Amino acid sequence: MPQEMLGMDALTLEDGKLFHDRKGRAKPLPAPLAPIADSHGHLTSFRRHDASIAICRAALAGVRLLVVPVDPVDEVPRKFPTAQALLSWLDEQVGRAAERLDECAEHGLLPPEFPGWDVPDLVDNVRIVAGAHPYGAAELTDEALARLDVLLDSPRCVGVGEIGLDFGPYNELPADVQEAAFRAQLRIAHERDLPVELHIRDNPDDPHAQAHVLAARVLAEEGVPERGCDLHCFTQGPDVMAPFVELGCHVAFGGAMTFNRSDDIREAAALCPEERLLCETDAPYMAPVPLRGEECEPAMVAFTLARLAEVREAGGCARQSTYDACWRNALRLFSL
Repeated sequence: MPQEMLGMDALTLEDGKLFHDRKGRAKPLPAPLAPIADSHGHLTSFRRHDASIAICRAALAGVRLLVVPVDPVDEVPRKFPTAQALLSWLDEQVGRAAERLDECAEHGLLPPEFPGWDVPDLVDNVRIVAGAHPYGAAELTDEALARLDVLLDSPRCVGVGEIGLDFGPYNELPADVQEAAFRAQLRIAHERDLPVELHIRDNPDDPHAQAHVLAARVLAEEGVPERGCDLHCFTQGPDVMAPFVELGCHVAFGGAMTFNRSDDIREAAALCPEERLLCETDAPYMAPVPLRGEECEPAMVAFTLARLAEVREAGGCARQSTYDACWRNALRLFSL
């Protein structure tokens, strides 16, 4: 397919392959054994990719659900003048992606089929979760909450997120400020009967700054929303995961699980109960092996899910079961 037809640098399908590493070598796409859900992929933070192209490529990789986090503090009004402008922009990207997929189909490039599954096309299943990231906790003002209401009212909205606690190296806010915003948004999720996606990061240099410990306590006190909770981008071991599983939370594994030194994350992935398992990209961050170092995009969830299935297969879980569980768990969590 000539690149000029789609006007982009991202499809690179002249050799029939979606993915190439930084040296230009083709990396075969793992064949999806079930429809794929990227339960957390940002479309508003790309530096290289075009969002509509990213949706198109994700569809061609077998993704049939993409959940996009949007932030009423970080993105409105910094990137978009209003919350409605953000939603309109997303509608436009989905519309363009549909046009690109029609062009692909004219050239024989089609998303994979999943016989026996009743699944929507990806362009009909791009959803959002909305919430203020911990970095913006101090700016969760009445005006920001009003913007959040607009986002949560969207027919695309399936949850509140990403919210939580971040005590890592980029954090500049004290714990009490973050905790207050976390609790406030948890209460909104309860009021609206929505699930939550959590961002939790410890400080590896300070054993007393344990965000996961505090987050589990807050969830126990406020209650896990009836619709559920997703521990997004989990990068810890089984011991850290256990209290959240006991609370009934889902655990989402992303590209970090594929990294060579991530044995602790893979151990958690192997031990995570099947009914709590999710897969995500956290695009544009942490592209999985064998594409590490590239700007991550939702289509790359296919590589992460293949590795997740491989890790769990070594522990006795069939690969098909992992694929099936990640899809069905996402549908259940987001009430789709």
